[in-house]
Amino acid sequence: MTTNQLLSKLWEQYAAITPSATKIHDLLEKKGEQIKNDHIAIRTFNDQRVNIKVIEKLFLEVGYEQKGEYIFDSKKLFAKHYEHSSDKNAPRIFISELELEKCSPKLQATVKEILDNCEAETFNNPELVLSGAVWKTKSLAVYNLLLEESEYAAWMYVYGFRANHFTINANALKGFNSLEELNTFLENSGWKLNSSGGKIKGTPAQLLEQSSTLADLHSVNFDEGTMQIPSCYYEFALRYPMPNGELYQGFIASSADKIFESTNVKLQNH
Repeated sequence: MTTNQLLSKLWEQYAAITPSATKIHDLLEKKGEQIKNDHIAIRTFNDQRVNIKVIEKLFLEVGYEQKGEYIFDSKKLFAKHYEHSSDKNAPRIFISELELEKCSPKLQATVKEILDNCEAETFNNPELVLSGAVWKTKSLAVYNLLLEESEYAAWMYVYGFRANHFTINANALKGFNSLEELNTFLENSGWKLNSSGGKIKGTPAQLLEQSSTLADLHSVNFDEGTMQIPSCYYEFALRYPMPNGELYQGFIASSADKIFESTNVKLQNH
């Protein structure tokens, strides 16, 4: 698989449950913008069957290299970001994992059971990152149990291995002078933004500003019936030059922590 094939498959899978992303993409293109992708984010658990080491394999094979590491204490997450070794236009990849050993015994046991119920070879699939929710059952009771402690774990249970969000590179947009201008345009066009920690996370001094839509609601068929569950969201990132003149390439943990809130059920009702 080539880098472009992998990125296209991730986009198709993401767009299928995130119709707002395609609409925003089209809206900006109609304004004459050429959309470039800043980064793609993926979630997982730090169980050795599906941890970052497992998920990163396909990206490493197509030429990505690990760059930064990040810790999110309040959400019990660890993450790494990757950049392509030869294709400077390829988006960064951001892979996070839930640190299960920091979670309650109940959550640990639940996640272990979910993974144990899968055939072992499921996790040997080289394209695991494109496989969605590979576990057999979808119980609303299990979803709610996970949701009580970790919105991240509940999201993983429903949606599994896929892009959690794509990110528009705001530096490449011609018609907007700031992220604030882009946000205003999106809100005036009817989109709701994640306001957790402010609509813009980060500052020019931190060399990165980010904002995002709230996740779309997607109908999920649970054993107990169908429910609308937040799926994925679209993010916007504006990077600033470092003292050497090159744009900052990394991420700010405190900002990303608030961006994770974009899939939070509680924010949907505000």
